[in-house]
Amino acid sequence: MTAATITLRPAGDDDTAFFAALYASTREEELAPTPMTREQKDAFLAQQFAAQTAHYARSRAGAAFDVVLVDGERAGRLIVDEQGDGEIGIVDISLLPAHRGHGVGTRLLAPILERAEALGRPVGIHVERFNPARRLYERLGFAVVDGDGVYDKMVWSPSGAARDQPKTAS
Repeated sequence: MTAATITLRPAGDDDTAFFAALYASTREEELAPTPMTREQKDAFLAQQFAAQTAHYARSRAGAAFDVVLVDGERAGRLIVDEQGDGEIGIVDISLLPAHRGHGVGTRLLAPILERAEALGRPVGIHVERFNPARRLYERLGFAVVDGDGVYDKMVWSPSGAARDQPKTAS
């Protein structure tokens, strides 16, 4: 079997429904045990997606909002904020369930880390404590540097400095 072709393209207005469905797919497992009806879950997810979208538009207006394509088909979203000279922020990396655990995330992150290495800049991401993708970030050299009980701040550093910092109490 040949490796899938993974590309990015800038997000457009016609991607909103896809992003809403993608967002819902990332929350299905979390919402499964709740007593909400399907309609209640759908309404909740729509409200949460709208809030997230508005927040990202306000706080990350200069970030690159991209659609992840696997063999030409929409498979996910990648939002990267490289503004300024400080940390490169991975704002969101989400994949449809069929594309999780197959190396797509690694292939998306590799060029970001290569660019950060060349620029001498750290890369940061906030990750839910129980997100299975944490294993990927740890394998790539990200380390927890802070947390709030729900999310941990993980940082990759080209110098290794962040990897050697102790975790802040959370």
